[in-house]
Amino acid sequence: MSILLAVRLVSGTAFLLYGVHCLISSSMVAEFARYGMPRMRVVTAVLEIAGARGLLLGPTPQWVAAAATGLCALMVAAVIVRARIEDPWHLMLPAIVLLAGNGWLAVRAWRGNGT
Repeated sequence: MSILLAVRLVSGTAFLLYGVHCLISSSMVAEFARYGMPRMRVVTAVLEIAGARGLLLGPTPQWVAAAATGLCALMVAAVIVRARIEDPWHLMLPAIVLLAGNGWLAVRAWRGNGT
């Protein structure tokens, strides 16, 4: 298995699981309230699940690139929200790692260097 495929699978699975968790977990209702963005929970979940679908099942490099780019944007927003509410850095780390991984995927896919 290539590193590229491994990153796609790990990131896609993580976003799929987290997206579903956002939809069904009462703890996520409280977490988004803590962020000061309770109405963004379902939107975030849908975007994460859609991005995961693109990473896991994307039929073309452009599909994967679009999904990875969208997930990057979502993780930039996540880091900004966590910084705004002054969360400690270790709570931002998953978003930072997913941002880096999806950024790498997006660059590779947009350049046509494989998916």
